[in-house]
Amino acid sequence: MTAKIDDTFAEAFDIKISRILITAFDYGLALECAKEATGFATSIIMCPAEAGIDRTAKPNETPDGRVGVYVMICHPSEEKLEKQLLARIGQCVLPAPTTAVFNGLPNAEKKFRIGYKIKFFGDGFEEEVEVSGRRCWKIPIMEGEFIIEDGIGYADGIAGGNFIIMAESQASALMAAKAAVDAISNVEGVITPFPIVASGSKVGSRYRFLKASTNERFCPTLRNKVDSELPSNVKGVYEIVINGISLNAVKEAMKVGIQTAMKIPGVVKITAANFDGKLGKYKVWLNELFD
Repeated sequence: MTAKIDDTFAEAFDIKISRILITAFDYGLALECAKEATGFATSIIMCPAEAGIDRTAKPNETPDGRVGVYVMICHPSEEKLEKQLLARIGQCVLPAPTTAVFNGLPNAEKKFRIGYKIKFFGDGFEEEVEVSGRRCWKIPIMEGEFIIEDGIGYADGIAGGNFIIMAESQASALMAAKAAVDAISNVEGVITPFPIVASGSKVGSRYRFLKASTNERFCPTLRNKVDSELPSNVKGVYEIVINGISLNAVKEAMKVGIQTAMKIPGVVKITAANFDGKLGKYKVWLNELFD
């Protein structure tokens, strides 16, 4: 059986994105720190930001010649994005062993002076230094010194790129979703903030105090109770959500993820979530990804 791609679109929207490079003594320490710094950041519906790991960096790619991890943090508001950067770097990266922070968007026109604000933790003992031509601050800590670049760039990005995997069983759907996320991790400039969504939502609810609720059309157990979108042989459904530094990056990630998911036995159909233009102005048609 060959999986089908639905003739529909994913609805994406504008968001502000900052990208930081966390370096450390080894990948284990860098990745652990990156995971902490991107915690509780799956969906802007209720989380204070959306965030995730973009990719790892080799020593020859980093200002201090150590291994690193690129992390992206997203928010619709510039003011709140800056606050999230300060909080996550100050509380999750600064205390982590052997870490340093550099601007992951060096060509960005706009920058927050995050390093300048974090340096006050040095209580007057901080010093300005240069690392590979970058203006940085050296903050004395128990371990030795914490290095952070003065300015952290941010730019306009895209959030909400997505596709939905429908399969004959939960196991097949989950296997396809995991494979898709692994493939997307090789696309630079994107993150999957969840990374696998088991409870896709729709805009609004019958309860006035909720701004989002379960997308009943994609729930297998409700197939006979609602106007279902699911084929009769589908028993497992997962959604992959993608944020990126550009619409092209999001499209490339969607294409790679869909191609990978469709190779998994048991996958029946690929579709996408959209909300009739109520959420965002970008329509990413699935079939056009493969033209």
